[in-house]
Amino acid sequence: MKKVLAVCMIVALASTMALFAAGAQEAPSTAKVGFIGPMTGDYGNYGDLISKGVLLAIEEKNATGGIAGKVPVELIVEDSEGDPQKGLAGIEKLSSSDKIIALTGPVFTGVSFAVGERVQAEGIMMVTPSGTHKDITNIGDYVFRTVASDGLQGEVSGHYFYEKLGVRELGVLYVKNDYSQGLYEGTKESFESRGGKVTIAETAQIGDKDFKTQLTKIKAAGPDAIYIPNYTAEMAQILEQATQLGVDIPFVSSDGFSNPEIYGLAGDYTDGVIYVGPTQVDESEKYKKFVADYTKMWGFAPDSFATNAYDAAYILFDALEKVYADTGKFDRKAVRDAFAATKDFPGVTGTINFAENGDLVAYQGVYKVEGTTPKYVGTYTVVDGELVEVK
Repeated sequence: MKKVLAVCMIVALASTMALFAAGAQEAPSTAKVGFIGPMTGDYGNYGDLISKGVLLAIEEKNATGGIAGKVPVELIVEDSEGDPQKGLAGIEKLSSSDKIIALTGPVFTGVSFAVGERVQAEGIMMVTPSGTHKDITNIGDYVFRTVASDGLQGEVSGHYFYEKLGVRELGVLYVKNDYSQGLYEGTKESFESRGGKVTIAETAQIGDKDFKTQLTKIKAAGPDAIYIPNYTAEMAQILEQATQLGVDIPFVSSDGFSNPEIYGLAGDYTDGVIYVGPTQVDESEKYKKFVADYTKMWGFAPDSFATNAYDAAYILFDALEKVYADTGKFDRKAVRDAFAATKDFPGVTGTINFAENGDLVAYQGVYKVEGTTPKYVGTYTVVDGELVEVK
């Protein structure tokens, strides 16, 4: 009898331990979220601004106890330096070692393509606040974005340059990366569909600092405007060198110009630049509070991509809340499904919805820089091949 009792006690103890272990699995101590972006190097400003949007959201969420009021959110940051290979190394660590639930980012288009393939294969959802190439979301159903697609930006740019600015001959200087080339191709197609012509298109390599040869050729060609769909560091150098060469041709640009760093790098040369980028956010109380809180926490104001990242984080929190309430854990596929089911989310940028392919349902804004201050011109989209201003 004693032997039977002893065996029962051992079985009961083993069962209790097994249940305890299973319970530990079912109730994670933290919700691990990844971030990949350039934190150092020429493009470090992008990663710094954007990651701080996510971090602010996480601090606010954890101040309430985290998911379900009891599971804190943890952000694990990996520095890509804007390099797709380093981005892949980052997602390898985040997936295999850190075992993240979801990824906020990556920041740049080339890195988004590389990392997107990996997260799709592994079943980890990602939401990029700044990866704009139109084909990023074509990778698969685990890839989302809270920034407008370059497909729309290119359409609006080409139409706006032709119809509103009266440009008929367009010169282009773009760096050979996925972001810049994708925007060039989309804008060229849209611009020429209206009857315009790209009369000269000059290219540069990633990391180039000297653009005088290309600018000299463009100056000689004499287009009505010069389109520079590049990142901040390159655009700053292009604008400065154009002034040095006496290039007296208007510049037009893309959402890369919405990074306020451009005015610190090239503030003497930004006057008059017109660019197509994110729509202007309504000055709602929610938006004003976000800007104030971000500025107080970090000592500088957010850009549009940081704002997108903040909204992305809160949409993710909403998905995590729903999945945890249903299952008591964070299954990656369930999180992806809950995120995809987002409808009319009240973000600081306005009401947020996703298209079936993971794209943000969005419009584009047009800005004209006066000195170092971007002034909002209006909100536009293209419907059935026609430019439409959205009032």
